[in-house]
Amino acid sequence: MSLVGHLINGEHVAEADGRSQAVYNPATGETTKRVALAGRATVEAAIAVAQAAFPVWRNTPAQKRARALYRFKQLLEDNAGRICALITDEHGKVLDDAHGELVRGIENVEYACGVPELLKGEYSKNVGPAVDSWSELQPLGVVAGITPFNFPAMVPLWMYPLAIACGNTFVLKPSERDPGSTLLIAELAHEAGLPPGVLNVVNGDKEAVDTLLADPRVQAVSFVGSTPIAEYIYATGSARGKRVQALGGAKNHAVVMPDADLDNAVSALMGAAYGSCGERCMAISVVVAVGDEVADALVAKLAERLRALKVGPGTGAGCEMGPLVTRAHFDKVKAYVDRGVAEGAELAVDGRGLQVPGHEGGFFLGGCLFDRVTPAMTIYREEIFGPVLCVVRVPTLQQAMDLIDAHEYGNGTCLFTRDGEAARYFSDHIQVGMVGINVPLPVPVAYHSFGGWKRSLFGDLAAYGPDAVRFYTRRKTITQRWPSASVREGAQFAFPSLR
Repeated sequence: MSLVGHLINGEHVAEADGRSQAVYNPATGETTKRVALAGRATVEAAIAVAQAAFPVWRNTPAQKRARALYRFKQLLEDNAGRICALITDEHGKVLDDAHGELVRGIENVEYACGVPELLKGEYSKNVGPAVDSWSELQPLGVVAGITPFNFPAMVPLWMYPLAIACGNTFVLKPSERDPGSTLLIAELAHEAGLPPGVLNVVNGDKEAVDTLLADPRVQAVSFVGSTPIAEYIYATGSARGKRVQALGGAKNHAVVMPDADLDNAVSALMGAAYGSCGERCMAISVVVAVGDEVADALVAKLAERLRALKVGPGTGAGCEMGPLVTRAHFDKVKAYVDRGVAEGAELAVDGRGLQVPGHEGGFFLGGCLFDRVTPAMTIYREEIFGPVLCVVRVPTLQQAMDLIDAHEYGNGTCLFTRDGEAARYFSDHIQVGMVGINVPLPVPVAYHSFGGWKRSLFGDLAAYGPDAVRFYTRRKTITQRWPSASVREGAQFAFPSLR
């Protein structure tokens, strides 16, 4: 059985102490390979080569760094089939979804290719008599990224292309559940011309994470994952003087107004709730129906569509939803469905017990739909991260907004309506970081930034886009004058000013 190792200093490395864990094909439940789990020494070796590569890379012209990224983008497009096949094989999402993930990742590489423009500083001449002042955006040094299983291609591409474009060197710790596509993409980055040591990949678990957080050579850490881990990474890294951005969990609400185009809303909600088997931080997991009439019609239409949803292996023809990533995650999501029934929610569509012919060992859970969910229920309060959609009923838009604002998470939300005034009020006042109007997954394009509010984001800056330029650089301001050699100046004891 093959062993997925690490990529350090441009070379494949096997773990010396032999720790590893299984990687599954979620559609069959079979172990297809094993992944090495980096110990402290391996992670420190990756940090050391990144630190050694930093001085030369830092001083490489930004345009030359961008050229490597242009080649990298082309290689990603040329190898899209290989990359997406690995995503589907290890994560389980359908191939079309894997291709969509990769395209959104490539958009961030495109943005990073513009780094010569992004890093241009500011210059002011004669801020005082013969005094000039300017600012520069300088790289931090060695930075690290810790990424989740649900987007093994896209989320790493949120981080390291722009980080290395800004002149940093990078150590990536991807999810150990589906490491293959992440490692392949890193190999392509080296093929594109990245010098050894600029980008390093270490597969691992908590030991690898804690090593990155503890090592003083790591200047910044970016994380995407669950809120408990985000809180831990933010608190631990910040306490050690690191710059940290940690994106946590979500409970994304979609509000459906009485004037909404219900058929279009249902189509949008099907993809947003059940795409990628619900394993998205931007998945819609709660629908807030304004009025019982809307709720009754919405539940009926969703139930009809959900019963017709084609569930099967990600490579299956016409399949719309694949399996969950592991047996343990399947058991966790199913337990939430059981809990919802026990707490009194109406299970309008029950996806438990689904069997996919020929894939009886796979981690398949059919789409589940709950009606008459209340804010006191566990399935409303907690992030499920599976194909479970909850319908909550309220009489007014304001009550829908109050419900959303009261939740601990503030990642994404959307409103389905034809009313421009309602849309403007909602987008202006809702306490959520990313808002869609008739757009169910309001994931910003690469030249904006991604991040929620409240307990969905820890740190001052969001992911990718303009915020990432600020996160991966620090500003230095220089003030300069060249006094005349023929003039002797006396001491000035007053604070300098232009008066």
